[in-house]
Amino acid sequence: MIMGRRKSTLVKGPAAPATGGTSAGPLREAAPLSIWTLIREDIACVRSRDPAARNTLEIILTYPGVHAVVWHRVAGRLWRRGIKFPARFLSWFGRFLSNVDIHPGATIGRRFFIDHGACVVVGETAEVGDDVTLYHGVTLGGTSWTAGKRHPTLRDGVLVGAGAKILGPITVGAGCRIGANSVVIEDVPPGMTVVGIPGRVVKPLSDRRRIGDGRIDLEHHLMPDPVGEAIASLLDRIEFLEARLSHLQGEMHRTRGAASEEAA
Repeated sequence: MIMGRRKSTLVKGPAAPATGGTSAGPLREAAPLSIWTLIREDIACVRSRDPAARNTLEIILTYPGVHAVVWHRVAGRLWRRGIKFPARFLSWFGRFLSNVDIHPGATIGRRFFIDHGACVVVGETAEVGDDVTLYHGVTLGGTSWTAGKRHPTLRDGVLVGAGAKILGPITVGAGCRIGANSVVIEDVPPGMTVVGIPGRVVKPLSDRRRIGDGRIDLEHHLMPDPVGEAIASLLDRIEFLEARLSHLQGEMHRTRGAASEEAA
């Protein structure tokens, strides 16, 4: 690929059906934007997603997630041009400096942000769309030693909470949120919230708080607790059954008392 200034972006394959499935084709990079354009976008998006970011210089010098993405942008271009060993070496060097391991073969979209960049792993065949946010400890991992597609695809606008693991050649639909420490091993429809081990869909996009100015909703701590809700439901049922049993026991005692008085 030529490192020119022809403008383009990540483009999708065939569009997903209107029913909201995850069957859209793989992300692929057409004639690429220049590296500098991509890096400027990667730096600029931090200001909108991290309130601790005060100025551009601070972001450039002190954000390991940004450093990791910058090194990947360069290593990825080398990898796609067939310059494999230098690409892998740059990838290793970026990991050494940032503690973020992104394989140079991974496809990364625009405005990609790794917050608190540490212990993040992105596998070789992983595909990440535009405006995706990962927190520390996230793994986009494989589940097979065979060649071919073995890592996940994250569509545009996905947010992945700290420590989450997304494993295998699955697709996480656009706008999804993955709760912290979740383990996702199956496709997720667009716009859903997933929590738990294994990951379970617990909330659709229509039930989530909307942000009117176009910013990404980062409140990934406001997750439902399906296990807690199930336990609460069981406790309510037990309380109802105990009250009913107590009522039936009282009725039985009164009936026996009345029978005893009649026999006397």
